[in-house]
Amino acid sequence: MLDIVLKALNKIKSNLSSARIFIAEFISMDLALFFLFWFYLKDLSLLFILIILIIFLSLVLLYFIGCKRNSELEEIKGIINNIRKNKFSNSNEIKLSKNLSGLQEDIKKMFEKTKSDIEYLQRLERIRTEFLANVSHELRTPIFAIQGYIETLLNGAINDKNVNLNFLEKANNHTLNLNNLLNDLIDISMIESGEMKMSFRYFNINEYLRSLVQELMPMAEEKNIRLIYHPVNDRLQLFGDKNKLKQVLVNLIQNAIKYTEQGQVEVFVEDEPKFGKIIVKDSGLGIAEDDLSRIFERFYRVDKARSRAVGGTGLGLAIVKHIIEAHGSKIEVSSKIDAGSEFSFRLKK
Repeated sequence: MLDIVLKALNKIKSNLSSARIFIAEFISMDLALFFLFWFYLKDLSLLFILIILIIFLSLVLLYFIGCKRNSELEEIKGIINNIRKNKFSNSNEIKLSKNLSGLQEDIKKMFEKTKSDIEYLQRLERIRTEFLANVSHELRTPIFAIQGYIETLLNGAINDKNVNLNFLEKANNHTLNLNNLLNDLIDISMIESGEMKMSFRYFNINEYLRSLVQELMPMAEEKNIRLIYHPVNDRLQLFGDKNKLKQVLVNLIQNAIKYTEQGQVEVFVEDEPKFGKIIVKDSGLGIAEDDLSRIFERFYRVDKARSRAVGGTGLGLAIVKHIIEAHGSKIEVSSKIDAGSEFSFRLKK
């Protein structure tokens, strides 16, 4: 019996404590009623009874307000605990009483944001793990090759004129590949960490592309491929970082030359109302439709054996994608097997 009484008293105390934030309002209301009754009533005994009644009714109201507030707080705590314990698979499962409908929407938004953040962090962790595994693999390949050539030379091949220069040239090529890989790793690390500094300005795109194509012409001539630049309006000015865009275009044109056995590689600009669309088009091997959505992933290679044969770090197109996105644009690609590929992006006028 005593336990029941104590529980009841504790409940009353808890509810009144929960409603204490409204004490000031109730005191103000009680004082206003006291002065009103005191002004109109001359009978002090009746006034005293009314004051006691007002205080009692105020306490009753405070009790029920606290009871309702505690109930709503428990409901909110229950929802938060269920979120913490991952009992909800989506925000539609979160339901509060009608009086808390406004808060319900806020909790749903918080749940969706938290869920999105967790998924993003999990995806970043997967990407980091894959990235480290890929980097280890990509570094191991040239290092082991260099090590093998040097060991062979040290074991006596250095005196064999038939192989010594050949092995040294191959070891040197692998050191160049290793250096390119490290440079690309530094670039993509700076880009993804937000440390890549950009210098945007207007420049003459016609002069810029003509000079760039001329610079890459020997590579095309070495493969007997025609590298053609189609001039655009000589007054066309586009907005971007010339140095970073050179990195993009060199990568795209070199790839086009590498994967084209015969035919041509074309570079041109389509003059649009608000943009200049820069296009690199080849008549090469083409890319399968299944691979198109993945070619901008780090270390993704359509044909691993062939990619290693023609060189490349597997990071070039990932860097291209990041640089173009930093220009507020998007790299686009269309391709057909044995019919060539076309890469393009837009720059603001």
